[in-house]
Amino acid sequence: MRYALGVEYDGGDFLGWQRLSKPGEAGDETVQQALETALSSVANARVDTVCAGRTDAGVHAACNVVHFDSDAKREPRGWMLGATSRLPHSVCIRWCVPVADDFHARFSAVARRYRYRILNRRVRPALGRQYLTWERLPLDAEAMHAAAQALVGEHDFSAFRTVHCQAPHARRDLQAISVARTGDEVIVEVRANAFLHHMVRNIVGSLLMVGRGEQPGGWIAELLAGRDRTVAGPTAPGTGLVFLGPLYPIRFGLPDEVSV
Repeated sequence: MRYALGVEYDGGDFLGWQRLSKPGEAGDETVQQALETALSSVANARVDTVCAGRTDAGVHAACNVVHFDSDAKREPRGWMLGATSRLPHSVCIRWCVPVADDFHARFSAVARRYRYRILNRRVRPALGRQYLTWERLPLDAEAMHAAAQALVGEHDFSAFRTVHCQAPHARRDLQAISVARTGDEVIVEVRANAFLHHMVRNIVGSLLMVGRGEQPGGWIAELLAGRDRTVAGPTAPGTGLVFLGPLYPIRFGLPDEVSV
């Protein structure tokens, strides 16, 4: 039987999503490792998982979707509550749904969504600092939003991928991007069919330079066309980034928050 899970986690205590050792081995340094250890305990057998988005160290997820296969006779509620009770307090399973064998958490997704939060004020944050990036210089959110629209569409995003990215090519379809201010926060939201390694953080790092007035708005389009990572902005910190979750065709019967 194949199951899909909606997994929420605070990435601050983890080295990212990707497993470093086998389920059940000592040390839950990654989210996948912790999750598979918990699921394997519930199943009383090894459980391997596949996720929709492999987040980096320090990056959080509101609803990363995971699938796994198991012959263990457990109800969805049992998987959800049983595994959550065995997970660190920074991770929980929000829902569990039986799915068809052709469902794949990664390859069935038609889109993925991220949010990046920037606290834009003169004083660093005390509360909620693990979910924010702080920028003390004033940011022009409208200029950032206007510049970001050059990224919409299918492009080669080589200028915004890390040198460690293992994707076979850099073409991605960026479906929407917005930058808006709410009080002292500037919020960047991005939706694409898929993302390259550090792509969102590298985009934000360049947009920050536009927001501070260090580069003109047209610079983002120039970076995209130039495909040269070395001339783009720095990688923004991981603490402000949250993986909101993927989206799947409604035929898979998943909760509304991940269906389209």
